[in-house]
Amino acid sequence: MIHKILVSACLLGSPVRYNGAAKTLAHPLLDAWQREGRIVSVCPELMGGFAVPRPAAEIAQAQAGDAVLAGHARVVDLHGADVTALFVAGAQAALVAAREHDCRFALLIDGSPSCGSRFIYDGSFSAQRHAGAGVTAALLRAHGIEVFSDSEIGALGERLARAEQG
Repeated sequence: MIHKILVSACLLGSPVRYNGAAKTLAHPLLDAWQREGRIVSVCPELMGGFAVPRPAAEIAQAQAGDAVLAGHARVVDLHGADVTALFVAGAQAALVAAREHDCRFALLIDGSPSCGSRFIYDGSFSAQRHAGAGVTAALLRAHGIEVFSDSEIGALGERLARAEQG
């Protein structure tokens, strides 16, 4: 069985990040998966209703995506506006896309309050990172989708190979 992979659109070269940039990941595995038609491109923030560009946002008080989903934390933008609802809506839309395409795996950009899976920023807007997952990564994991960061693409390749062998 060939597995589809949910991938952050910014990693595929789309200029959808908050600052209007991409964060293109050049990697032979990603190239091969694109040729094989495995990639399902998503930008949870655009899917949630944000525009490009938009103010930077972080999960407040060094919390993480699971706390946001539980209603115990919020996502705020650089100006202090509560943008939690848009982040949750985007995460839900990404989950719908993953389910529609039967994605069991996701490759998401680290650091993002949506897609971060190993680290996110602490809400102080001072470039302070902490271990944790963004809202989308947390929701996908809660629904059994294995999430890998952009720095873990090799591990995802190995995991896919094992999954497709049996």
